[in-house]
Amino acid sequence: MASENALFGMGNPLLDICAVVDKDFLDKYGLKPNDQILAEDKHKEMFDEIVKKFKVEYHAGGATQNSVKVAQWMIQKPHKVATFFGCIGKDKFGEILKEKAEESHVDAHYYEQSEEPTGTCAACITGDNRSLVANLAAANCYKKEKHLDLEENWKLVEKAKVYYIAGFFLTVSTESILKVAKHASENNKIFTLNLSAPFICQFFKESLMKVMPYVDVLFGNETEAAAFAREQGFETKDIEEISKKAQSLPKVNKKRQRIVVFTQGKEGTVMTKGDKVETFPVIEIDQKEIVDTNGAGDAFVGGFLSELVQEKSLEQCIRAGHYAANVIIRHAGCTFPEKPDFH
Repeated sequence: MASENALFGMGNPLLDICAVVDKDFLDKYGLKPNDQILAEDKHKEMFDEIVKKFKVEYHAGGATQNSVKVAQWMIQKPHKVATFFGCIGKDKFGEILKEKAEESHVDAHYYEQSEEPTGTCAACITGDNRSLVANLAAANCYKKEKHLDLEENWKLVEKAKVYYIAGFFLTVSTESILKVAKHASENNKIFTLNLSAPFICQFFKESLMKVMPYVDVLFGNETEAAAFAREQGFETKDIEEISKKAQSLPKVNKKRQRIVVFTQGKEGTVMTKGDKVETFPVIEIDQKEIVDTNGAGDAFVGGFLSELVQEKSLEQCIRAGHYAANVIIRHAGCTFPEKPDFH
């Protein structure tokens, strides 16, 4: 049985604005069909245009928040196994995020401030591709000393056994990540991180590599793995080789070997532990049943963490990850049916 607050997540809480768009829309704003980027000035009016021009759906999002939500859904009971920290604005979108977290039984403790509005992410869907443009706004205002360091909040960090932070949060508060990562390492708990996007591997390399020595489980997809390898000078494009090299990067807590898990969409998931590399096939799905692949990666991590926090085998963690991702791609956004059917 998992205990309350056993899984801790910290990241950018965003409200996803999802719409099926056309190629012209992508071209107009210089978007690749399958990518994740931070909004620049040229994207500002895109957020208005997408709402006016296409049928949009709003979903509570943000990579880490999605993952801990999926983990909580997989676990079901007790409620509040998952804790989440992040920053929102005092506004309607912020209220929606609070409601959604409560509905999914995640113990969310938001740092609320009024300088910036709640962050949003435009999910521009074309076929089974999705281009994500995040306008962090409030999410970027998370402050270690204003929230993480407060006694009642830090107590929740101490209660956890497994920690998950998406690489996206490296753009916001590396010092918060390091405080949590060091706590995990010093107490032989499990700290997990996601590469999250090619731009994190490229432009936030320094912060990423400050955190890497504390990472017990590293997640990523094939594009992120390739970007990471390029930036690290691994001189290979072979995903198994990349995972081995990532696995053997320096590590502080020697009691735990780093585990590297790279997903590859419909191709198998690669896992490296020690010098052993294994590939696990994903659950087959008919193309017609795929509604939206946005959230598949987050769901995989959520499924994986749900078993990890219950001290199950790594094979079982991957099976749960594949199951959760398979469910999520049949639904719009990172949403799911009432109960999982996973054994």
